Amino acid sequence: MIRWVLCIFAIVGQFAFAAEEKNTMQITSPSFNTNEMIPVQFTCQGANISPALTFANVPANTVSFAILVDDPDAPLGIFNHWVAWNIPGRVREFKEGETPPRNGRNDFAALGYRGPCPPRGAKHRYFFKVYALDTTLRLESGSVKSQLEAAMEGHILAEGELIGLYQRS
Repeated sequence: MIRWVLCIFAIVGQFAFAAEEKNTMQITSPSFNTNEMIPVQFTCQGANISPALTFANVPANTVSFAILVDDPDAPLGIFNHWVAWNIPGRVREFKEGETPPRNGRNDFAALGYRGPCPPRGAKHRYFFKVYALDTTLRLESGSVKSQLEAAMEGHILAEGELIGLYQRS
């Protein structure tokens, strides 16, 4: 009897784990490779524009994309540089400096993209996370990361990330 119960728990656990797995998209940029330095034009020391991003391995039923860019190495904890959503699902490339349909408020208290700007001398990592969604989101412009994450819950088909580095001189 105990073996039978343990067997059922093991099977149910495997199904629960499989149900939570998400597909992985490939996110690249013509401007920098993963774990390489982000060019200055995409930072606070340059034009402060968003780099181009390319999406591959996108699920066929993707309705929209969301983008989050954050710095987990910031002195006071995770610092959000970009909160964006409702990018049409047919898009496979987001061009350099392109403005998405909806921008949220970043941790600079501004709308849109604000590039890397770590304290001088410290090399930080920047995670460009892209989410394929099965819907468009009903969020007001100016929403923050936590509101976007709550709205995406249950709608993420796939996700991917590109990590860039930057050290301010």
